[in-house]
Amino acid sequence: MPTVAFYTLGCKVNFYDTEAIWQLFKNEGYEQVDFESTADVYLINTCTVTNTGDKKSRQIIRRAVRRNPDAVIAVTGCYAQTSPAEIMAIEGVDLVIGTQDREKIMTFVNQIQGDRKPVNAVRNIMKTRDFEELDVPDFSERTRAFLKIQEGCNNFCTFCIIPWSRGLSRSRAPESVLEQAKQLVASGYKEIVLTGIHTGGYGDDMENYNLTSLLWDLDKVEGLERIRISSIEASQIDDAMIDVLNRSSKMCRHLHIPLQAGENSVLKRMRRKYTTEEFAAKIRRLHEAMPGVAITTDVIVGFPGETEEMFESGFRFMEELQFAEMHVFPYSKRTGTPAARMDEQVDEEVKNERVHKLIDLSEKMQLQYAKQYVGQVLDVIPERDYKGAPGTGLVMGYTDNYIQVVFDGSESLIGQLCRVKITEAGVNECRGTLVRVLEDKQAQGSVLDMNTFILERPEAVEA
Repeated sequence: MPTVAFYTLGCKVNFYDTEAIWQLFKNEGYEQVDFESTADVYLINTCTVTNTGDKKSRQIIRRAVRRNPDAVIAVTGCYAQTSPAEIMAIEGVDLVIGTQDREKIMTFVNQIQGDRKPVNAVRNIMKTRDFEELDVPDFSERTRAFLKIQEGCNNFCTFCIIPWSRGLSRSRAPESVLEQAKQLVASGYKEIVLTGIHTGGYGDDMENYNLTSLLWDLDKVEGLERIRISSIEASQIDDAMIDVLNRSSKMCRHLHIPLQAGENSVLKRMRRKYTTEEFAAKIRRLHEAMPGVAITTDVIVGFPGETEEMFESGFRFMEELQFAEMHVFPYSKRTGTPAARMDEQVDEEVKNERVHKLIDLSEKMQLQYAKQYVGQVLDVIPERDYKGAPGTGLVMGYTDNYIQVVFDGSESLIGQLCRVKITEAGVNECRGTLVRVLEDKQAQGSVLDMNTFILERPEAVEA
């Protein structure tokens, strides 16, 4: 049986794409093996969101070549899309394919196995207008499923390379999304996380259909219990969206809304499409519409030209907004973006100091958010044995509003919907006691922090 090994760098969308490519290999009779073992084909799904992403991608490619020089080495993903020639120049690479045409991978692999001639299959992503249909019917996680509904981005923020690696925004056909959602529910998934590069831009390329329309259609899917949006821009949350968040019992009380900076002149230089005033007004509306909603965000620290005053003003703004958690990243230059060429680059030490101040603030706000729920009973779906102390009879999982809870329970509870009373609040996790297990037919999925990245700086990637 032929074997294939995968290595994925970068964001959740890349992990989804790797799963989709694995389906193609599986259909051809391949067995998946560990990346550290000998395989017939190695596929590396690369990231280019930072210069470090490029470097790490090159290291992994070379590692695969060393592992088995006779294997077919295939490289896909964002770095492959933006710099195919750089990758083709690495000795031993057989196929470079970018972020489109992935359904042709098997044809190329078979061809290369026959004639051993390297192939550069990357073409101009900016001309692509169609969403690439790649289904993922199953995930290794049994409690939740990701559903990619959108690809690309039209925003061209000055720090971000992603439109050049993923192309312009294009949406998956609603029929196709709903069909896939039904298949996932039939496979036993109760929660679906809608994901994309710019998820909230779903429908921008369609007539009279947008993310809100899709959410109402998904709301009608029988057996689906929870719908979560991986990330959405403040500007994309209008009254109709607030209405569905408010009235659909399936929408989770957790939204990830990237802020990136808390000061208007910085936002303008980043080419973000809102002011702090507009952002704050949106957040207030959401808190009114969904009491108890957890709002998490991304912040870039030390963007070119950010003075101490601008940082302090941003700090106060974030403190006022009371996020449930912030993902904080120091600005790092991305070659090829306008921000990398800007004057007044901020000193690394200053950036570092500011990052720590914001992480402290984030932890303070996380604790404050969790404290409101001490004494309350919330629904939790245990995901795994508690990794802080494995084998001690503790399990951990998330509530629909993004609180990680650890409580006494056996592994038989994993994937089941549990009523848990919160007894103690903590920064990254809370403690609780099991009240009762709800009927399995109601068992719902659980939350995943969509911004857990392999790379250290995903600031431009949503999913």
